[in-house]
Amino acid sequence: MAVVVGLVTLLQANAADALDIGNQVPDAAAVKEGLFPEDACKELEAAGFKCMGFKPAVRYSLPAASFKVGSAELPDMLRKQLDVFADVLRGKKGTGRTVRIEGHADASGTPEANQALSERRAEAVKTYLVDKGADPAMLEAVGRGATAPKVSNDPFAAENRRVEIGRVGAKP
Repeated sequence: MAVVVGLVTLLQANAADALDIGNQVPDAAAVKEGLFPEDACKELEAAGFKCMGFKPAVRYSLPAASFKVGSAELPDMLRKQLDVFADVLRGKKGTGRTVRIEGHADASGTPEANQALSERRAEAVKTYLVDKGADPAMLEAVGRGATAPKVSNDPFAAENRRVEIGRVGAKP
């Protein structure tokens, strides 16, 4: 856990970066802390301690190269990872918080096709999370096409086919 927290802290230094969880199933406590860091402050204050601030929310990249070219089908490993996110999100129903699901594509198609594909990927993840009990009102699915590659020097890299999950409007 300390290694995960340390890695999260390191990656939070550059807010533009998303934490790539690769092909590992993340720890639910780490995901909860990453998406909802202000909850730790609330818990401290409820226990009578003063909170001196909290880390910014983390955006997660799920996982590198999870989608096949031209596909929005969720691979088995991605489903296992999303199960953890669904568990965390189920506990946040009715909080008024918004979590953005961003779909991404590599550059192998036309800009229009990549945009549509990235939207289908984001919607597929949203549907999966809702089916697992997440509140649809707190989920926002958007497609980014091939406009924000993870590997900018290789727009066709498999790592560019991904979904990122993060908070909207999370402020320190």
